[in-house]
Amino acid sequence: MAETEATRMPSNGSELMEMFLPQSPFVQELGVELEAIGDGWCRLRLPFRTELTTVGDMVHGAAIAGLIDIAAMVTAWAGGPIPEKLRGVTTSMALEFIDSANGEDIHAEGKLLRRGRTLNNTEVEIKTGDGRLVAKAIATYKVG
Repeated sequence: MAETEATRMPSNGSELMEMFLPQSPFVQELGVELEAIGDGWCRLRLPFRTELTTVGDMVHGAAIAGLIDIAAMVTAWAGGPIPEKLRGVTTSMALEFIDSANGEDIHAEGKLLRRGRTLNNTEVEIKTGDGRLVAKAIATYKVG
């Protein structure tokens, strides 16, 4: 029987995230897109939509926090080994809002700070297309 994309087992966490993100209802609801992924890093994009605003064209903080949570997850898995139990969860997140995003796409840049046996520490920055910092977070994500 030929292996299909749906039945293929990923060889590492990056491949798993490439397969998982298009299947996740929450990721799809927000409209988050994976732009790039590597060993311990990722870049995601949240396209601007009026449904994600709080007032006028200002992107809602909850949409930004959701993007950060997704980026922390992707970063924690990125390039890592596939654990015996295929599960994961954000265990903590400290978030600082720096500036607003108004009527524009925003990007999440995730970087792995430390990969532990199960707990992975990540840093996520949210920036506008011109590089202006909107928010920054430190998050811990449990894999396996």
